[in-house]
Amino acid sequence: MPNSSRQTPDQRRSWSRHAGRYDETFLSPYGPGVRNPLWAALDGLACGTATIADLGCGTGPLLPSLLARFGRVVALDFAPGMLERARERITPADAGRVTFLERSMEDLDDLAGTLDVATAVNSLVMPDVRRIHATLSAVRRALRPGGTFLGIAPSIDAIQYHTMLLYDHALESGLGPDEAETFAKVHGEHRYYDFALGRFRFRGLRQKFWQPFEFEHRFGKAGFRSVTIEKVLYPWDENFVGAAELAHLPPSWDWFFRAEA
Repeated sequence: MPNSSRQTPDQRRSWSRHAGRYDETFLSPYGPGVRNPLWAALDGLACGTATIADLGCGTGPLLPSLLARFGRVVALDFAPGMLERARERITPADAGRVTFLERSMEDLDDLAGTLDVATAVNSLVMPDVRRIHATLSAVRRALRPGGTFLGIAPSIDAIQYHTMLLYDHALESGLGPDEAETFAKVHGEHRYYDFALGRFRFRGLRQKFWQPFEFEHRFGKAGFRSVTIEKVLYPWDENFVGAAELAHLPPSWDWFFRAEA
């Protein structure tokens, strides 16, 4: 079973380095105007005696909401810089209900059978899918029978959707096919993506983006009984190139998942 030592040091440093400006760099599923199924799912599972783990908690934006719904919270991340920021979000009154763990997400053996719920918001993104499988298997073992795993995973198909819209807009603006293709690739930031394998690389960070068909396949291999997905819908805003021109079209998305142990 992989442990925290298997996480490459450069990724620890890269994620810690981005901790101070994480909210400025990455699209947030918690922002205004986002339609996020996670909230309703958490409300349905809320229990003052239950334990929930936020796996890959990052800078901790979800922690106050989890503390409002559950009795005990485990906040786990492999990047010390992220955990430092996450600790700042916890009030003294709630400090006794939160356990911070600096380790990789697949290192959960000591939590086996202790979690009622687990969340992983934009953290199930290891570019090596063997580590994704190890993590999913570890989460399933950490959950009590009937436990629930909730999360959000970045969508590679949404990047392709945005590319299509940029390409069409360029054509409708009078560019020829070759120019429109270049326009769409540049403004769709294709230099950061490997679309065949759903990989993303940016300023030292490496991530896995998901196709919708992967959830049933990968969660099933890890032993989950079922998994369902829904779209997390983002408003067309300054996070998207061409937002004003695309505002009348269906929005972009990431994938929300719910899996039962």
